[in-house]
Amino acid sequence: MGDQWGSVGDWGVGSMGVRLMVVDDHRLLAEALASALKLRGHRVLAAAAPAAGAAELVITRAPEVCLLGTATPAEPGTFDPVVKIKRERPQVAVVVLGPVPNPRGIAAAFAAGASGYVRHDERIEGVERAIMKARAGEAAVAPTLLQGAFSELLNPAAQPDDEGQRLLQMLTPREVEVLVRVADGEDTRLIAAGMGIAPSTARTHVQRVLMKLGVGSRLEAAALAARTGLLDRAGPVPSAPSDSGTTA
Repeated sequence: MGDQWGSVGDWGVGSMGVRLMVVDDHRLLAEALASALKLRGHRVLAAAAPAAGAAELVITRAPEVCLLGTATPAEPGTFDPVVKIKRERPQVAVVVLGPVPNPRGIAAAFAAGASGYVRHDERIEGVERAIMKARAGEAAVAPTLLQGAFSELLNPAAQPDDEGQRLLQMLTPREVEVLVRVADGEDTRLIAAGMGIAPSTARTHVQRVLMKLGVGSRLEAAALAARTGLLDRAGPVPSAPSDSGTTA
């Protein structure tokens, strides 16, 4: 396997230990965890950083449980190795080691075929419990996290970019400009002056924007636009003229 993979221990430690592989993008973390598990009687095959050959090595060695570490559980493609492992070696239980989880990240792990999710800051006893549960075919994750993951799988939330695009499609170009000006803190008078329309017309545009976005205030509209990336998609609008050259 070359220098890419570091062997940690062997398979010959006790009959009750679990045959393990530890795969993490931080080599020192992987090797430390593998060593700790070996001391607890488990048979750790290897520890290495995820790379193109990670799934292939797991498929070739066929451990009972693979601990797969990731720093970005919600990123697209993170769990492609899990999909490949489960397709080629469905008997291998994969437990993900990740950061403080969110439902989308856990849902993505389970959707790919993982058997569990353990936080990176979990104690070694917690990691070991997850390993044993995964080998037994149980879900190795806290019930509350599992509930959140299943809720996300059944009712997936739109990604920010998707939501921003959907909102843009709901608004007319003039309403998008009004929303951007609202987010910039302009009041009705400044919106009207900047767009060359009457204050009453500006006020009507603002109300329509609030209604379409399903929010009750300008502040909520601005927050929603910023959170979904709509403002980045909309781009800048012309600056409102100064008070000296405008009359309401």
